[in-house]
Amino acid sequence: MNKFVLVLSVLVVASLALVGCGATPTTTPPTAIPATVVPTTPPVGALPDLGGKTITVAVENAYPPFNSIDTATGLGVGWDYDTVTEICKRINCVPTFKQAAWDGIFPAMQAGEYDMLADGVTVDIDRAKIVDFSTPYVEVNQYLLVRTAETRTVEQMKADTNAKIGTQIGTTNAIAATAYFTNKTIQSFEDFGAAVLALKSGDIDGVVIDNIAAVGFMNENPGVFKLDGQITTGEKLAFVFPKNSTLEGPVNAALAAMTTDGTLTQLNKKWGLIP
Repeated sequence: MNKFVLVLSVLVVASLALVGCGATPTTTPPTAIPATVVPTTPPVGALPDLGGKTITVAVENAYPPFNSIDTATGLGVGWDYDTVTEICKRINCVPTFKQAAWDGIFPAMQAGEYDMLADGVTVDIDRAKIVDFSTPYVEVNQYLLVRTAETRTVEQMKADTNAKIGTQIGTTNAIAATAYFTNKTIQSFEDFGAAVLALKSGDIDGVVIDNIAAVGFMNENPGVFKLDGQITTGEKLAFVFPKNSTLEGPVNAALAAMTTDGTLTQLNKKWGLIP
């Protein structure tokens, strides 16, 4: 064999061996899962996705710590704002908060004027006939809020025919006030802010209010008010929806997730709903 041909053959064989023993391929490997075949079914336990839907949320903006207007910024603040915003982050919706008067709010909800009511609402059998409730998020008790200088106990206030008691119209607080103070005409106010202002000015002697809202007003008026005695126990608060709302299920799912991961407890502690 020609020596040149022999050497050339050896070189070719050697180069092929080198390729086979570890040369890096220059071609790009195929995509493992093409985008067109990515599963669209959500994983087990995934929250509903509302697709960025805007929901209208009714609030009073007069019921701290649930909702009120920050005087420094003019913006709505409170547990309702924080919690509904967190819920929407989880189920992909956009909350639009609308200020609404308490009087007439349930017929408005029944008529579908709002998608949701966030206002520290007590779950009530009669209300449940015209609206639906979410899973309750906290339990409250009814107390009598009085001025710090008040010396009468709640029992003495009940017996004193001159003692004037007020609360917010159309609330379970009003029902509790009427049931407890049977010898009195309960003075009704449009919202708790007005009732507390009347108490502060001395126009009335006590306001029947739940313990969480009472603390909210006490924090806004340091040293002015105190709690005088418990009237009822065990009321559960929840969000409100029009009957057969498609929003109720996703909100409940978000609340369940927030309960599991501790977010709801953190928000409840932040705003004083629980110690």
